[in-house]
Amino acid sequence: MSNAPIFRRILLKLSGEALMGQADYGIDPDVIGGLANEIIEVQRSGIQVGVVIGGGNIFRGAGLAAAGMDRVTGDHMGMLATVMNALAMQDAIEKRGGYARVMSAIPIHDVAEDYIRRRAIRHIEKGRIVLFAAGIGNPFFTTDSAAALRAVELGADLLLKATKVDGVYSADPVLHPDAVRYDALSYDEVIEHKLAVMDTAAIALCRDHGLPLRIYDMTEKGNLMRIMHGEAIGTLVHSG
Repeated sequence: MSNAPIFRRILLKLSGEALMGQADYGIDPDVIGGLANEIIEVQRSGIQVGVVIGGGNIFRGAGLAAAGMDRVTGDHMGMLATVMNALAMQDAIEKRGGYARVMSAIPIHDVAEDYIRRRAIRHIEKGRIVLFAAGIGNPFFTTDSAAALRAVELGADLLLKATKVDGVYSADPVLHPDAVRYDALSYDEVIEHKLAVMDTAAIALCRDHGLPLRIYDMTEKGNLMRIMHGEAIGTLVHSG
């Protein structure tokens, strides 16, 4: 492992479900606190950090649509859920001595800044952890797509997706004990084999801009910093 971090700027994607811990709904204070500690540690090592958080622990637009709600309305509710999660993460970071800004893709001035690319870059250059909320501000796009888009816009060296499994498997390892874990995949392999990594739009955006993506287990304490120092943890998706 390298003594110095090998990345300059990263974008971390956290699912809303990741914040629930063992609960069925909402935010587990211990989980969000642990994630905040790891994010602050990475930022203090000299790496510029942006974070996109999903809203699935509160509302998921696609799920609401499947239950009969208008899809656009459901997606807007999902975007607001991501704002709630981003505010919670901002609070957790600041309680631990870090500096954070929430930037929303939909105007909500009393609680978050508008997302402006140049301002976001300025924030992270000043050592602030920027939390990107409300997806890309449009329905029909997931927070996976938002993470890929923000990573490309900000010139990130690496996009990370934090999950509860230790990488990408050929099948669901819970249902299929013989499933194979991949150390590395190409973007096209992910799309061709319909692997559950990120949605196709996000993978295609990463591919088109040569942005490496690493999927790792966020429940293993210290994994994020180990990746920053060059450890091959989880699964790397790249140009091949």
